[in-house]
Amino acid sequence: MGSSVRELAGATPATRDRYVDLLRVASLGAVVLGHWLMAAVTPDGVGNLLALVPALQPLTWLLQVMPVFFFVGGFSHALSCRSLLRKRPEPASGAAADSVYSAFLRARLQRLLRPTMVFVLVWGAAALLVQLLGGGGGLTGVTLRMVTQPLWFIGIYLAMVAFTPPLLKLHERYGWGAFAGLAGAAVAVDVLRFAAGVPYVEFLNFAFVWLAVHQLGFLRADGRIRRPALLAGAGLVTAGALVAFGPYPLSMVGMPGEKVSNMAPPTLALLAHGLWLVGAVELLRAPAARLLERPRVWRTVVAANGVAMTAFLWHLTAMFGVYGAMLALDVELPAPASAAWWAQVPLRIAFAAALTAGLVAAFRAFERPASAPPGAAGATGAGPLAALGATLCLLGVLGLSMVGFGGLLDGRTALLIAIPVSAPAAVAMTLGGWLLVERAGRGTGVRAGRPAR
Repeated sequence: MGSSVRELAGATPATRDRYVDLLRVASLGAVVLGHWLMAAVTPDGVGNLLALVPALQPLTWLLQVMPVFFFVGGFSHALSCRSLLRKRPEPASGAAADSVYSAFLRARLQRLLRPTMVFVLVWGAAALLVQLLGGGGGLTGVTLRMVTQPLWFIGIYLAMVAFTPPLLKLHERYGWGAFAGLAGAAVAVDVLRFAAGVPYVEFLNFAFVWLAVHQLGFLRADGRIRRPALLAGAGLVTAGALVAFGPYPLSMVGMPGEKVSNMAPPTLALLAHGLWLVGAVELLRAPAARLLERPRVWRTVVAANGVAMTAFLWHLTAMFGVYGAMLALDVELPAPASAAWWAQVPLRIAFAAALTAGLVAAFRAFERPASAPPGAAGATGAGPLAALGATLCLLGVLGLSMVGFGGLLDGRTALLIAIPVSAPAAVAMTLGGWLLVERAGRGTGVRAGRPAR
């Protein structure tokens, strides 16, 4: 991969925003490191370090960087969608619009779903084998339940992709007004939730909060975030006030047993936190851009971008593998948050990183999207078919993140929008949805090329 990385880095156009690539890698890297640090694993289960040591919760205001990833996604999606719009064969026809939408979804979902489905199928086969052999208890059972949890992020990101073309049109018409509309909807949801006690309304903020952060990426693509210090300050002050005087918890990640979480579902406090983070990373843009002009630094970012999603998918596998090896070798697991536990942290992280690197080497080829074959002009109906496929993918991936691979032989289910979903059903929905997107996206006459990152 070294020579290809060197070639890719050397072929980088002068117009490419390298800082966006760095933010993508850094945000996913921070999430991986955070998971490795927060997991308080014992032979009986997994706890959360932030719950055991509440004094560490303010660190989530720096380390909860998922908003940065969605912000970067909005930037990249805007560029990709506009590139396809410039290539559409018949700008005036409805079929051309369908073609652009389906080609856009196909290109973006390939990058997400190819490595994700390899992860799901490998783990599904392993989980079935383990349970057929009578295993699945102890740490193995915990692993089977938890290893799919990070897939919630893939599911939400799929929704961001599906909403990009219509929301990009709103952005081009209303600019900051489109963001304000989404933010206002998030405010209304929390008012209905906390002041009026309306049940289930809070789940709408999975859309409004993350779409609002994603919309900031559109504004970034058009150079319309001109006062990042003001954005960061306003976000930080607002988040602080909401936590100090409102019903919102201090932690910007979910805590076990808490009545209100800022993450699941997202709250107005998390949106304010996202504003603060976006403003903060924009303030670092100029010095980071100078650093990225160095060939060695840029090659490192290019290499990391090529495997970032694979590393994210497999990092919990590596972490549980390290703990499993420690138990198998009778290495003592100190009490979480004890002095001995902290002393062991660097070694555990080093071994988890090494195992993740091995898994990346095994599966990184699936992160490279397949090239789209040339096709004829798209037919009317390709857009709705692609949207249906994306919806099935979204529901399938979210369902799998909730149910995990434990209890496959017992028919274990989890509630997804009040509907019980099993792991096999979730996998089938995802595969079926992807097939629909592929069918709609092929033969559109619109070449997606290499997706922007």
